[in-house]
Amino acid sequence: MSGQGQRLVVVPTVTMLGVVKARLIGATRGHALLKKKSDALTVQFRAILKKIVMTKESMGEVMRASSFALTEAKYAAGDNIRHVVLESVKTASVRVRSRQENIAGVKLPKFEHYTDSSAADSRADLTGLARGGQQVQACRGAYVKAIEVLVELASLQTSFLTLDEAIKTTNRRVNALENVVKPRLENTITYIKGELDELEREDFFRLKKIQGYKKREIERKELEARLAAEISSNRFAMPLGSAGRNILVAGGEKDEDVIF
Repeated sequence: MSGQGQRLVVVPTVTMLGVVKARLIGATRGHALLKKKSDALTVQFRAILKKIVMTKESMGEVMRASSFALTEAKYAAGDNIRHVVLESVKTASVRVRSRQENIAGVKLPKFEHYTDSSAADSRADLTGLARGGQQVQACRGAYVKAIEVLVELASLQTSFLTLDEAIKTTNRRVNALENVVKPRLENTITYIKGELDELEREDFFRLKKIQGYKKREIERKELEARLAAEISSNRFAMPLGSAGRNILVAGGEKDEDVIF
């Protein structure tokens, strides 16, 4: 789905233009922040991936060493080593606790191993066995190291999956803002500006027409007034002029009779 050629259904007013511009500014800032968040998560994702590869490579060596230490302990202590260990251990001394780490707003689960001192003190010391006590302690140390590596690997893989999902979600939001939301808002702003310009041109044309109509009305009224004044002046001037000419003509004739 793309926002090219699409716009919001709005009323083209100046107020709506300001609202859409504010939304475009917010979308631009949100896109920039989400882009930075995606970059930060990607950097952390690659770092965790590198640690996972290194941890898996070391895990093979640790598991091989722990298996070899168990074989040595069985060879030195005999077949009854399992029963002796199970009877002497009451509670687990190595435990795992979880916490959360915030990376660019994403909470990543972290697992940490720790040793319970009370359980370790209450545990019977296996070095007092009749034979193989040293090998049993070496085997225990090898498996504790293996547990530490497994806990670290579990923490890394859990963070890896969480970051992968967060990066996918963030990238979807970035793409939506970049390809859908921002183009729609920009098209809406262009549409509103075009409609406002068209309304402004219509108002200007309407004003020009009104001014032309008023000017023609004023000229028509002036012409009518001028014609009315000329007609009225001619109406009173023409009869007086004829009478005057008749009187002058009659008077001239009388004078001629008197002279001759």
